[in-house]
Amino acid sequence: MTTVEICVSDVPTALVAEAAGADRLELCADLGQGGTTPSLGTVEVALRMLRTAALRVMIRPRGGDFRVSEIERQVMLADIAAIRDLPNPHGLAVGVVVGALTPDHNLDLAVLRHLIEAAGPLPVTVHKAFDEVGDQLAAIEEVIDLGADAVLTSGAAHTALAGAARIAALRQRAGDHVRVIAAGGIRSHNVRQVVAATGAREVHLRAPVRRDGREATDGDEVSRLVAAARGR
Repeated sequence: MTTVEICVSDVPTALVAEAAGADRLELCADLGQGGTTPSLGTVEVALRMLRTAALRVMIRPRGGDFRVSEIERQVMLADIAAIRDLPNPHGLAVGVVVGALTPDHNLDLAVLRHLIEAAGPLPVTVHKAFDEVGDQLAAIEEVIDLGADAVLTSGAAHTALAGAARIAALRQRAGDHVRVIAAGGIRSHNVRQVVAATGAREVHLRAPVRRDGREATDGDEVSRLVAAARGR
């Protein structure tokens, strides 16, 4: 079965995505900047109100590039610690999403190692900073060595379909050691094609719609995508 992860920006959109059948949610702030760390209050209320969907929380102190200063590293560590301490009354599967690059666009192994160690038992996804790495096949080995749970990628292409061959190669290299989540331009009309071309068992996407002058999650599109991904 294909796992569907929906990127959401607040608790109301998280609830819409869960009700529409999403298996997992990535909770972020400031999606216009590619996603940053949501407020602690947002995460706490999400944990209180969600019932079934797993939750991944973005840990990224700012938009822009993926270089992490020492102060930003400390902020990220503090955010991870705070999230670990939040009550989880419904026993949701909670994890964090991180990324860090060196100036020459390799994975910043020192920073990532600290973040993954700080997460402890929480599963860790390496986000699409991975798509800026030159040698992704070597980098997936580094992600495995770091002990991350998953990596999010479009295969360094604009969309998952365009990067399908690379995603498939990454999945083959990763084996059962780390999960490869396909992302980028995935919608209900093409999700079956993406899954067939990449072999991905997990897909990640936003399902945006404009309502009341703001961006929300299109529950109907999530429902269509879930149905398509599962062959219904």
